[in-house]
Amino acid sequence: MNDTTSSRQRYRRGARDWVVDSLMFLTALGFGLLGVVTMPGEPPPPVPPDPLRVTEQLVALACCTALWWRRRWPVGVAVVLVAASAVSQLAVGAMLVALFSLCVHRPPRVGLTVLGLSFLASYVGALVHPDPHGTPVVTTFLLSAVFQGAAAGWGLSVQHRRQLFDSLRERAAHAEAEAQLRAEQAQHRVRESIAREIHDVLGHRLSLLSVHAGALEYRPNAPAEEVARSAGVIRESAHQALQDLREVIGVLRAPVGELPQPTMADLSQLVTEAGDTGAGVDLVEEYSGEVPERTGRTAYRIVQEGLTNARKHATGARTSVRISGSPGRGLNVEVGNGPAVRDPEAVTEASGGGQGLVGLTERVSLASGRLEYGPTADGGWRLSAWLPWPS
Repeated sequence: MNDTTSSRQRYRRGARDWVVDSLMFLTALGFGLLGVVTMPGEPPPPVPPDPLRVTEQLVALACCTALWWRRRWPVGVAVVLVAASAVSQLAVGAMLVALFSLCVHRPPRVGLTVLGLSFLASYVGALVHPDPHGTPVVTTFLLSAVFQGAAAGWGLSVQHRRQLFDSLRERAAHAEAEAQLRAEQAQHRVRESIAREIHDVLGHRLSLLSVHAGALEYRPNAPAEEVARSAGVIRESAHQALQDLREVIGVLRAPVGELPQPTMADLSQLVTEAGDTGAGVDLVEEYSGEVPERTGRTAYRIVQEGLTNARKHATGARTSVRISGSPGRGLNVEVGNGPAVRDPEAVTEASGGGQGLVGLTERVSLASGRLEYGPTADGGWRLSAWLPWPS
């Protein structure tokens, strides 16, 4: 029952199919009627009609009716109609329609094979039904072959055009899928960039909170002014961290957007904030010209990571930041600090997982720069980077 239902659904005709099939049936029927109509000057058919002529007409009508099943069995219908056209000239129209339909819906090899059989049937038909006006058999055969070749060629061209359209449609769908994939990859890269920004920005803010909270815990009897200053820094850093989180969430929710990016102009404020922790930070800027936006942003992140690591691992040590360079020579960024003055275990560290330098290395590499870092001879730490600065 299910097989029957699926078979009916498979061959169910739509409105367009009914129109096309009706036109094909009428075309084949009209082509067959041309053999029934008596042309002027020809002797009228015998009365009563010749039984063979009536049989031929009935065979032609059956051939035209068989066209309604050519979609389900294109090869079988075409072969049967080719064989019928060899003995009935009135079935030639139906045979041409079946040949055309076969070449449209089946591979060219199948269509050309049936076309060869139709040539043979046409030659047999020319011998069985010689032209009453004395036209040579070869001429009749060639004329029939021209019609058959035209029908087959037309069907093959329609099939080729459909395949071309299908190929173009498939390529368009493939291109659209690739474009969507590239968009998703670009979005993924943006989100990875946002994740790095979250680490850099919030790591810096939280390290400030950690240092000042640890200082208050380490020195509970500190002067009131120092306690007030530390509390103010904690409050301000917490407020800025909250603002950073809100900006990040806004970017993640928006379809298009980027985090506000720092520049070299923000470097002084970064150093000032780091100096408020109680450890001295020296900033030396020895560069001329306007630093490119991307280079300046990377330099800012290098200094930010260096100061964050100094607060976490070298508590109380004095830190120096040196930036030098010029267009054509590149930009050199160096952050160094001495050994820790206070016990770093007394300060609660912000969780970073040691991924800061890994992410910074990737950031510098993407900027086509070089990054070096490691301990110094006096027990401190040095972070140095070179960034390209086109002239």
